[in-house]
Amino acid sequence: MSGRVMSLTEELVARCHREVTDPGPDPDALHLSDADYAQMVEETIAACPDDGPIWLFAYGSLIWKPEIEHTEEKVALVRGWHRSFCINMTRWRATKAQPGLMMAMDLGGQCKGVALKLTDGDRRQQLDKLFRREMTLKPSTYKPRWLNLSTANGPLTALGFVVNRKGRAYAGMISEGEVVERLATSCGHWGSAADYLYNLVKNLEQRAIHDRHLWRLQHLVAERIAAQH
Repeated sequence: MSGRVMSLTEELVARCHREVTDPGPDPDALHLSDADYAQMVEETIAACPDDGPIWLFAYGSLIWKPEIEHTEEKVALVRGWHRSFCINMTRWRATKAQPGLMMAMDLGGQCKGVALKLTDGDRRQQLDKLFRREMTLKPSTYKPRWLNLSTANGPLTALGFVVNRKGRAYAGMISEGEVVERLATSCGHWGSAADYLYNLVKNLEQRAIHDRHLWRLQHLVAERIAAQH
């Protein structure tokens, strides 16, 4: 853990919490079917460069909540992609009345995260579980992609989820002020957007990953929460 002290604290995050009832799936949205998931799994396996255990690149909540067994993790860097709050959200950590934003990897720049080595198990089962966690609507706003990573131990190929700019919820470029406003105010049945940001920055810092953009965001969100309460 670095010596930096976050402005966004558990106490400030707690101020954002509200009890929200899950509205359920959007009846107007088109959801991925079992056949859709099966096809994506087969296409992803076919594109895999080797037959060894799968590595997964975690840059957001997969870092602290992977929900899939892994045996090793290492800090890794991917070039050509960067973290961005570029996905509109009206459920989970937001509502239709007070929409929020979710993070993805969008084109450009670079991103440092954590590579997770999955157990040497059933690839199809592992990928099916991951895909159902990450993707629900069609066209999906996330898409699986094999990424070339740099680590302290050399190059690595890992599966990551990047943004699909043609996806249903892609928001595109949003001003910093709007991002801060939404992260400081939105909350859903899974919790608040501020809680997500807090956990993300905390878990990155614990692994000596300092994302300057996210560090600035957590400071601005903390100021916004303090001002509104």
